[in-house]
Amino acid sequence: MANRRYLSRRIQSVFICLSSFLGICLPLITHADVWPNKPITIVVPFPAGGATDVLARAVATRLSPALGQSVVIDYKPGAGATLGAAIVAKAPSDGYTLMMGAVHHTIATSVYKNLSYDFQKDFSPITVVAFVTMLQTVNSQSSIMNLKDFVNQAKKEPGHFSYGSNGNGTSQHLIGTQFQILTGTELLHVPYKGSAPLTTALLGGEIDTSFDSVTTLQPHVRSGKLRPLAVIGEKRSTRLPDVPTFKEAGYPGINVGTWFGLLAPKNTPKEIINRLNQELVKIIHSPDFLKQMDELGIDAVGNSPEEMVIQIKEETERFGQLVKIGKITVN
Repeated sequence: MANRRYLSRRIQSVFICLSSFLGICLPLITHADVWPNKPITIVVPFPAGGATDVLARAVATRLSPALGQSVVIDYKPGAGATLGAAIVAKAPSDGYTLMMGAVHHTIATSVYKNLSYDFQKDFSPITVVAFVTMLQTVNSQSSIMNLKDFVNQAKKEPGHFSYGSNGNGTSQHLIGTQFQILTGTELLHVPYKGSAPLTTALLGGEIDTSFDSVTTLQPHVRSGKLRPLAVIGEKRSTRLPDVPTFKEAGYPGINVGTWFGLLAPKNTPKEIINRLNQELVKIIHSPDFLKQMDELGIDAVGNSPEEMVIQIKEETERFGQLVKIGKITVN
C-alpha cells in the first residue's frame, strides 16, 4: 500500500512539473508559429514607375496594417520579368516572399527555352489583383494620326517602323507580334527593361510606337506628348473614352490583355495562402482601392487562388500557340 501511495505521489509530481514546463513553453511555441511575425517582401520583376509598381505599392500600403507587419517592395527587373520570378521561385515557402506577377509570365513560359522555373508548378497563386487595358500610342510629333494611317505607312516601308516592349517575351512583345500577323506589317522590335525606360524612349523619339498600359501612358496622352491610336479590349477605356478600340478601328483580332496578380513560392502553407487571399480580396474590393484604380484606368479583380490557377493554365496554352505562330524565341 505504501509503495502505491509513493508511486502515486511520484506520478503527481511528474505531472505537475510537466504541466509547469508546458505552461512556459507552449506560449513560446505558439508565438513562433504565428504568421506573419516579420516583414513581408513583394518582388516586382520590373523597374519602378510602371503599372506593376503602381499596383504593388497600392497593395503593400494597405496589406501592411491588415497583417500587422511591414510590406516592402523589392525591384528585380530584367529578362522580361523572368529574373525576378526565378528569385521568388527559389525563395523559402514561408509566406514572407511574394511576387507581383503578370501576364508576361504566362507568355515567357513558351518564349524562354532555358527558364530555371516552371511558372505553373513553382508558384502558389494567391489572387489576380487587376486587369489593365493596353493602348497603342505614337509620339505627338509623328505624322501618324490614326491606326489605319500607321498600318498603311508600315506596309509601304517594311521594317522601317519600330515598336518597343518591356522586354522579350512580355505582353507588349506578343501584342506587337500579333499586330504584325493580323495587319500584314513588318515592324522592328526594340526590347527595354520595363515600362519606364520604354516610355522614355517613346517620348524621346527613339522608337515609333509602343503597346503599353493605359495606366502608364494616359498622363502623357493628356499632356499632349503622346497620341493614342487604339485601345486593346472589348470596350473603350473609361479614362480615355474618345480613343477607339482596335475592333472599332477595323482590327478585332488583337486581344492580348494584361493582368497583374500576387503569387508565392510553391508549397507555401495553404493557411497562409488563404489568409493572404482573404485580406487581399477585402483590400481590392474596398471603396478607396476601387476609387484609386478607377482614377488610374485599372479594373480591379480580386478572385480566388483556384480561379487564378485556371487562368494561368489557359493563358499559357493560348499564348503558347501564338508564340509558335510568331516564331518568338529567347535563349
